[in-house]
Amino acid sequence: MTRKIGLSVNDTPIEMDYFVQGFVDHTVYGMVSSLEGVGDIHDIEININDKDAAVMVNNQPLSLNDFASAIVGSTLRGMVSSLKGVDKPEKIHVGIRRGA
Repeated sequence: MTRKIGLSVNDTPIEMDYFVQGFVDHTVYGMVSSLEGVGDIHDIEININDKDAAVMVNNQPLSLNDFASAIVGSTLRGMVSSLKGVDKPEKIHVGIRRGA
């Protein structure tokens, strides 16, 4: 169902094999779909800068409280810090395009 997954850490694109793509896709989709106010999801964009997390679904920004922002940021930081070539993830961008 997913058409494209992009991941960059500290402005460096991260190459992902099939397993990592699926893991990122399912983790991010599950996390975002559980947030309040999210309906059908076709596109997800998440940007993390230091401790701030911004989430857009279908080109619409989601309002996150402090807890939701912290858990999104912490989850993604933990996930990407395990990837080869990633050191000290401060700025993270995840983009997922799904079929309509």
